[in-house]
Amino acid sequence: MKLTDILALLGGLALFLHGMQLMSSGLEAAAGNRMKGILEKLTSNRILGVAVGAVITAVIQSSS
Repeated sequence: MKLTDILALLGGLALFLHGMQLMSSGLEAAAGNRMKGILEKLTSNRILGVAVGAVITAVIQSSS
């Protein structure tokens, strides 16, 4: 690998991570306390919490 390939890889990774952070903060700002309350209710049970976490992770990862 050349140095330019490594720099391009790191730059792409940085842009990807920055985009994920922007999406996360945007979702948090859009939903706010309402989403937090819903998640607290849905994750009160461990099994349901794991299922909800898997679904949310799948949705966020599929959009990237």
